[in-house]
Amino acid sequence: MAVLIPSLSTCTARIQPGERRLAERLQQKLDDDYLLWFDVPIGPKQCHPDFVVLHPRRGLLILETKDWHLGIIQKASPGDWLIAPDGVPKSVPNPVEQARYQALQVVDALKRDAQLIQHEGKCQGMLTFPWSYGVVFTRIKRKEFDDAGLGSAIESNRVVCADEMLEDAEPEAFQSRLWNMFPQMMRGALSLPQIDRVRWNLFPEVRVPDQGVLFDDADDKATIPDFLRVMDLQQEQLARSLGDGHRVIHGVAGSGKTMILGYRAEYLAKTARDLRKPVLVLCYNEPLAVKLQATMQAKALADRVHVRHFHKWCRDQLVAFGQPLPPNDLAVDAKMYQMVHNVIDGVDRKMIPSGQYLAVLVDEGHDFAPEWLKLVTQMVDPATNSLLLLYDDAQSIYSKRRGKPFSFKSVGVQAQGRTTILKINYRNTRQILQTASAMATELLRPQEKGDDGVPLVQPVSCGRDGPEPIVIDLPSTRAQADRIAELMASAHNEGHAWGDMAVLCRSKELMDECANALGRRRLPHKVRKGTHDFNPAADTIKVMTLHASKGLEFPVVAVIGARQAVAGLEVLAKEEDALEEMRLFYVGATRATSLLMIANAIRQ
Repeated sequence: MAVLIPSLSTCTARIQPGERRLAERLQQKLDDDYLLWFDVPIGPKQCHPDFVVLHPRRGLLILETKDWHLGIIQKASPGDWLIAPDGVPKSVPNPVEQARYQALQVVDALKRDAQLIQHEGKCQGMLTFPWSYGVVFTRIKRKEFDDAGLGSAIESNRVVCADEMLEDAEPEAFQSRLWNMFPQMMRGALSLPQIDRVRWNLFPEVRVPDQGVLFDDADDKATIPDFLRVMDLQQEQLARSLGDGHRVIHGVAGSGKTMILGYRAEYLAKTARDLRKPVLVLCYNEPLAVKLQATMQAKALADRVHVRHFHKWCRDQLVAFGQPLPPNDLAVDAKMYQMVHNVIDGVDRKMIPSGQYLAVLVDEGHDFAPEWLKLVTQMVDPATNSLLLLYDDAQSIYSKRRGKPFSFKSVGVQAQGRTTILKINYRNTRQILQTASAMATELLRPQEKGDDGVPLVQPVSCGRDGPEPIVIDLPSTRAQADRIAELMASAHNEGHAWGDMAVLCRSKELMDECANALGRRRLPHKVRKGTHDFNPAADTIKVMTLHASKGLEFPVVAVIGARQAVAGLEVLAKEEDALEEMRLFYVGATRATSLLMIANAIRQ
């Protein structure tokens, strides 16, 4: 069965009956190695072909569908047609010319990529694979087409008729109808990297960006890189097929959860009919919220997509609706607890309105207490009921909020039948993931909890290779910090920007030690100690706690002070403490995309 993007079940609102039948036939009659897209905007001009069909050996085919019956066609010519669908005649372009125009938009977008065109011979400058276009008449039979003389307006071989796409049609005959649309069959096949390049050029929203931004800006004028990354097909299908209602994504570290969240937030903001209510994105980790917000500002979506650190959002709610703030003399934890409680109380007393947002998207859902989740579900507009919750229990590093197991249903999340699991880790090299997983074997033991529970998911490597992690085994904290600084300087000499690097520390004291070591070498760095100390775009080495790093990624990462970072150096007294250290180390280690350094930091 061919892969259809988005999934057919989520196209109900915009798909016509004939388009649905064709989508079903394409899925059923084409083999597993076919890729299909329905009504997805393409290329720099964002044209909307009805169907795009891609096959490694057959090439690229654009299909225009018409749900017309013969009686509404009053005149057909190679140019415009005269139709009267509701009894009132109107002139429309020839359907095959519509398909041809869409195909040329696609081809022009692909020809920009030097790796997709031929560089010599009589076909120089042409795509390395065949392409064509055609029309599907979902309510006109072949005999009707011929008897009406429509073949004088459209080449017969470029048409599939209603009786040629029946449910009992032979797959071979159906496929032949499609590939007869090609005037001549070019030789050559698309490699997997070339298929990725086709997707990168046609669908900017599936691009996986370079370091420094969370989501690609899809600038069509940008230079096409020699090496590029795109969402895998599961990620793309999921991103385009989320649909309405409540959705939960359980994904391992580095599986692209935040990238999917960004796609969803942008899509909702751009397609919303009611502009009075914004989209709300909530994070627990403040640096991640800063980075997400900067991305939305760069896309000119900050007025439509509000990205907030959860406790800052709670404070904003109290201020906006005149509710009491916690006393300033409370300890930080007590103050944060009281802040959330006051919002919950305000909503219960209807002093703070529910349903304020077009949609609510929660990153790092594993760090939200059950009562927090119950609160944010009430903020979704009942008219849209649009909620997306991202979850990875292996990264739940705030033990005070984990508490007893709970069901999503108990906090108002309607997750049954609406959950997806992402197992493949794309962020880390195979060596980094193996090291992180080996140190957290108990933490990552798979657990099945059903649709309404919170499973633990074992990560699977995408297979990308890199250097083995460097273990720094020196007798003092200062010596280890100096070695980290030395390795960071070497990484810079090998081509990494300073902004590609981070030092992740178990404690604030270790942050000071590492900052001093970087300072002694005069390496540009920034210590993140408070809310306003993080600038994701700055070309400096980021020094922060392991807790603050969650949700971020850097090519070069040093983890220092996670007490079980190197097996056997220390045995913790309590099992809970050991699991907590596992979680912290796992989170820190999986921030690294290329090079990982590990120091245990025994103080002397």
